[in-house]
This record gives sequence, C-alpha cells and structure tokens, in this order.
Amino acid sequence: MNKEHRLSRRKMIRNTALLSGVGLLPNQAWEKKKQKQNAHQFKYCLNTSTIMGQNLGIVQEIEIAAKAGYDGIEIWINSLEKYVATGGKLADLKKRTNDLGIKIENAIGFAQWIVDDDNIRAAALEQAKREMDLLAQIGCPRIAAPPAGATEQAGLDLTRAAKRFKALMDLGTTMSVIPQLEVWGFSKNLSRLSEVLFVATECGHPNTKILPDVYHLFKGGSDLNGLKILNPKAVDIFHLNDYPSNFKREDITDKDRIYPSDGVAPIADIVHNLIYPNGKTILSLELFNRDYWQKDALSVATIGLEKMKVAVEK
Repeated sequence: MNKEHRLSRRKMIRNTALLSGVGLLPNQAWEKKKQKQNAHQFKYCLNTSTIMGQNLGIVQEIEIAAKAGYDGIEIWINSLEKYVATGGKLADLKKRTNDLGIKIENAIGFAQWIVDDDNIRAAALEQAKREMDLLAQIGCPRIAAPPAGATEQAGLDLTRAAKRFKALMDLGTTMSVIPQLEVWGFSKNLSRLSEVLFVATECGHPNTKILPDVYHLFKGGSDLNGLKILNPKAVDIFHLNDYPSNFKREDITDKDRIYPSDGVAPIADIVHNLIYPNGKTILSLELFNRDYWQKDALSVATIGLEKMKVAVEK
C-alpha cells in the first residue's frame, strides 16, 4: 500500500468516524438534510380577512401579523385606500412594514377584468392600474385576480377570458405587480381548478400565477388530485383554511371556514404537492369566521399561525 493510498484510506475512516459519532451515516445525514429543507419550504402569511371583523385598520393589522410571528401579510385594497383617504402616507406604511420585518406579499382586489362588457372591462383595467400603483409604492409585488363580475351567470367563454387575463398580466408586468388568477368556488365561472388552469395556460404569459384556496377548491368541487399535475412554481400563494365535516359543498359559505387542522380538509396532501426544490410557497391564512371576529385579534392570528404549522408538520 503506497503512502497516497494510506492517506486516502485514513481520511475515509476519519470521516466515517465523525459521521458515526453524531449518529449520521451518509444516508441518515441526507435524510436529515431533506427533512430540514422541507421544514423551510414555506413562508407563513396572514390574510387580513381573518381579523377583518375587529375593524383595526391596516396599520394595526400589519403590526398584529408581525407580533404573531408571520413572515408576511395579505392586505385588502379597500383598507389601503381608506388609509390613504384619511391622510396616511404610503412611504410611512412601507417604512413601518420594513421596521417590523414583515412583507406585504399580496393584496385582494376586485377589478372586473374578466366581464364581457367592453366598457366595464376598460374601467376595470384603469382601476387595476390605480391599485397596482398604490401597491408598487408600498413594495407589494402581487394582486389577486378573481373572476369578479362574472359570478352569477354561467357560460363565460374561457378562451376570451384568457385573452383578458393576458391584458391584465401585461399591465401588471409593466407595474411590477403580478396578478394572481384566483379560484372562486362559489362563482359560475372559474369555480374549478381545471377552468383556472385552462385560462392560465391559454393566456400564454410567462409570469402567469394562480391562487388556489382550500375552501374554494372544496366549494367548487375540484378534485384535489388535480394539484398533482400542477407545477408548484405556478403558485406563489396558497390560501390555507379548513372546513368542518357537517357541511356539503353546496351549502358551505365563506363564514364557515375554520382554522387549518381543525376540520376534515386533506391539508397534509395539499401541502405536500406544493413542495419543490428551493421553493418558498407562501401559505396564507384566509378566514371569514364570525366567531373569530369576536375575539382578540392577536390571539386569533397567533392561534392561526400555530394551526398552519401543525398542518404542515403532518
């Protein structure tokens, strides 16, 4: 055995001993590394609908999200507009979020970009432009794009809807605020994951993102196996919530949403489909539960974050 070979063999023995000494042989070390990576696959976000009934205003909502330990927050456009209308400065709001170490990840708006009426649709794009301008000034990179205005009458041409979403995407790209095509389970259009995926695919924009929601997938009757064919990179944000066992999907409404892990939704399977290498999907707690609105907002936000983490750990 030559000297070089002896040194190489000694190095191998030493490394093996080090691994063994901490209980981590190569396969075990890789498994632990993989578990650690999966534990950090997600960011946690609070949608302010969860504490909307407390009527705190956008500044307090952001402060509560930060104090509860969330990474980010989803705001509502009407709350931001009220802040500005009452003398609030966007620069101050941005500084406050930065000081708190929390990110405004998304905003909920309702511009009617999808409707057949040309005049309403043109006005909706102007509305979206104004809203995106506000969001860009506070560093928010996204805005929800649900099928607002096309919920009551079925039969919307989805190919036309795709072209209309492309127009919204083009606008958002120029404004650096990317629309998130949202599933609305109660709507007569875009109520199912398959419909949203058709519009997103047919749109053909390279930055297209969709915004699914546990409640809306159930309400609209989407088979959750459909998530398995979805590239997780197409989902920046996933609205997390749960529903009780005593509701049929036809009867359940927004106010019946409950904390994740408190109901019967297959959240563990849903979350598993959102894991991808180096990914950072944002899980956002979106509830409209009237009972929670009667409680202390910080307590509700804190419990919600704990429940989300329990769901992920499963």
